[in-house]
Amino acid sequence: MKRKHVVVDGSNIATEGRAAPSLAQLDDAVRALLAEYPYEHSTVVVDATFAHRIDSKEHVAYEDAVLNGELLTPPAGAIGRGDAFVLQIADRANADVFSNDSFQEFHGQYPWLFDEGRLIGGKPVPNVGWVFVLRAPVRGPASRRSVRDTRKGPKKEPVKTKAAPMKTPRPAKKEPVKPAAKPVAKPAHKASLAPAPPVKSPETRTRRRRSSAHGEPINDQLVYATFVVDHPVGSTVDGVVDRFSSHGAYVHVGDAQCYVPLRELGDPPPRSAREVLNLGETRPFTVQRFDPARRGIDVVPKDGRLTKSESGRDAAEAVAVAAGNT
Repeated sequence: MKRKHVVVDGSNIATEGRAAPSLAQLDDAVRALLAEYPYEHSTVVVDATFAHRIDSKEHVAYEDAVLNGELLTPPAGAIGRGDAFVLQIADRANADVFSNDSFQEFHGQYPWLFDEGRLIGGKPVPNVGWVFVLRAPVRGPASRRSVRDTRKGPKKEPVKTKAAPMKTPRPAKKEPVKPAAKPVAKPAHKASLAPAPPVKSPETRTRRRRSSAHGEPINDQLVYATFVVDHPVGSTVDGVVDRFSSHGAYVHVGDAQCYVPLRELGDPPPRSAREVLNLGETRPFTVQRFDPARRGIDVVPKDGRLTKSESGRDAAEAVAVAAGNT
């Protein structure tokens, strides 16, 4: 079935093959896509931080595109970054999606992503131009978790049943009262013969806790291998803060899930990653190391360890943009 509408994951396409997004690259990609696939309607969605990450020379063109309805941004405070907004539009419009993302967190909610022809990818090839291919989303831990949570469905409230009428108890027969036996005093000098439970040393507890962490691999094998080839140690990537843990934070770089250790977020380290990072924000990170056994990827802030004052940087930039100072 050929659809007449396409929804473009603008932030993803504008950043393809680049460290920072480019409005010019996004415009070039959309024009090439519509020339090859004659869609009647196209909707281009970029995330809320897009304006702060493009080159300052493109700000005027960006504002004009937003005012003319050529670019859309998710509502403020939208959960799931721009991905959720892209897929919701495509779902309602029965549209195709142009993106190199696999949207793993939404595989349970939108199973049509696996229908042939619904997901289109593309890359700019030097001396050739944009080349487009039909894609199948990559599955991974986030995908399996999404499908599992969808199958469970919402929790149902227990059904209240009417209580059975209480029966009047029959009077119990009186038993003859027996004289209480005198308590026998136990010798005070006898100690308990039961052995005390062994005390676990802190080292033992730490060793067990660490061993339990080596469970299911963090990334899908293909996603991990692709990331290692495309982003060697020392390279810079744009990561979106996805969630926090007691020992750091996790960020998404495309389909790959990366880990930011707490010790790399400050000197001295903050008590929590929430003090210097915000959910949904995009920051540049440097690839620090790989863990092949768990397919783990460690990244650190590109500009070194952060300070508490830097956590409000995005808000300050937004105010500056609104006031016309950038």
